[in-house]
Amino acid sequence: MLGTSLARPCIARELVKVAKEHGAKYISHGATGKGNDQIRFELSAYSLYSSVEIIAPWRLPEFYNRFKGRSDLFEYAAANNISLPVTPKAPWSMDANLMHISYESGILENPATEPPSGIYQMTVDPEKTAEVKDEIVISFKEGKPVKVVNKSAGKEVTDSLELYSYLNELGGKHCIGRIDIVENRFIGMKSRGLYETPAFTILFHAHMDIETFTMDKELRAIKQYLSGRFAEQVYKGFWFSPECVFTRKCIDDSQKHVEGEVTMDLFRGQVIIKARSSPYSLYSEELVSMDVQGNYNPVDANGFIRCNALRLQEYSRLRAKQTI
Repeated sequence: MLGTSLARPCIARELVKVAKEHGAKYISHGATGKGNDQIRFELSAYSLYSSVEIIAPWRLPEFYNRFKGRSDLFEYAAANNISLPVTPKAPWSMDANLMHISYESGILENPATEPPSGIYQMTVDPEKTAEVKDEIVISFKEGKPVKVVNKSAGKEVTDSLELYSYLNELGGKHCIGRIDIVENRFIGMKSRGLYETPAFTILFHAHMDIETFTMDKELRAIKQYLSGRFAEQVYKGFWFSPECVFTRKCIDDSQKHVEGEVTMDLFRGQVIIKARSSPYSLYSEELVSMDVQGNYNPVDANGFIRCNALRLQEYSRLRAKQTI
């Protein structure tokens, strides 16, 4: 769900802002020399401050030859009384923000090793999920979530930050949005990571449903293509590139009529969509009904099918002729 990728341009923007305010010519970061974050931070920084110079310790031989791994860093921290959020017994790396928490490195580097018990922080384990479902309704306007109503708890939330935090809470107690994957880093190697993204997983399913309901299918096909390109641009660190700015504008434009409500149950790891409604719906109950003919003549399907079958018939005929 790109929780880490989306955070990096936000951090880089503030780094550049502070650097310019203080007249600083250098920016430094602690990203490793093997990961995506070094690329994301630096491409963003160069986009916003073209003359800046970057100091990346993990790419300096005098640094990585002295600190060859996490063990050396733990020893240095202990010797210098530096507190750390991780320990030698739990040495994995964590990246946390409002959107997600990711975990990698340490024992997780072996893809055959199961995650240790208790590692996850945003979601409860499946066997500890709530015994009762939460039935919620999410309202969208121009593609953005504007209201969440929990019908089970009688609660309504409209503030954007509170809305997202509340969905994190609900998703967390139902173990929604937890994945364990191997991904392809931009720099050219595969890595294994665990991710928790409860709120965004719920919103993703709801948004996809209301979007399908309100958007023309060919427009949505283009939008889905652009979404894939946008995800790739963000993952690779090109948030401030001209192509990513253009892609975002196109996606924003596609959301003008993505408005309505989606009703769903949250229960034991599942987002179960039950109903939707919209003033901009492109769904015609009369047209699609099996009981009413509506503004549609079934005879028209004959020509439609014959035209689409022509290519297949010709392919079959010519291939059969060529193999004789």
